Amino acid sequence: MKISFRLNGEDVSVEAEPTMRLLDVLREDFGLIGVKEACGEGECGACAVILNGRLVHSCLVPVGAVEGADILTIEGYRGSKKHQVLMEAFAEAGAVQCGFCTPGFIMAIEALLRRNPHPSDDEIREAISGNLCRCTGYDMIVDAVKLAAKKGEGLW
Repeated sequence: MKISFRLNGEDVSVEAEPTMRLLDVLREDFGLIGVKEACGEGECGACAVILNGRLVHSCLVPVGAVEGADILTIEGYRGSKKHQVLMEAFAEAGAVQCGFCTPGFIMAIEALLRRNPHPSDDEIREAISGNLCRCTGYDMIVDAVKLAAKKGEGLW
């Protein structure tokens, strides 16, 4: 089945079984490996993308459900000023170690800051609650989000 959607600002289409996971299509058909496979159950956030303005775990989304949708992956976000601000804040706050979980966290934080450019600690923790990090620790990630919100004033 031919499925058409907008991916990182470009109109694309793919021939795929509609029940295939969006995660697999992004990685295999489009070569977008920043979207990671980890738990495969929507528990870890490594496969997070923004679908029609909402954060979703792409391992839970059948590709047939994205017909006509707008999808943003970490690859499409990377060139933006907002990404630069977030990565600088992550580095400054010591919120990155191995980096495996970072793309999913960045996408979750982008979704949060779009809705709320000045979140409280509790709002940040709630927004990143679907993401797992085994290396860094969540306090440093919360600090990085607050720093990014301050440094990126007016971006979100």
